[in-house]
Amino acid sequence: GCILDGKLYPFGETPRTEGYLRCSCSPDVMHCCSLDNFYTPVNYDKKNCKVIFNNKSCDYDMVWKDDPSKECFVYSCV
Repeated sequence: GCILDGKLYPFGETPRTEGYLRCSCSPDVMHCCSLDNFYTPVNYDKKNCKVIFNNKSCDYDMVWKDDPSKECFVYSCV
């Protein structure tokens, strides 16, 4: 596993640590991102677009439902 702030976490995804982090633990690295620093998209084309959480950037991506390789425009976030 991986140690963060003196606590051992198993390999794999950690839903939430005591410090409100979401982490991924592997034999080579532990990558964490804060769960309280996200801007959640609220005003977008909900009929044609969908929200996807990007584990690498630790943020949300807005993509077209019929073509997830293309980004959608977000009008506002909270």
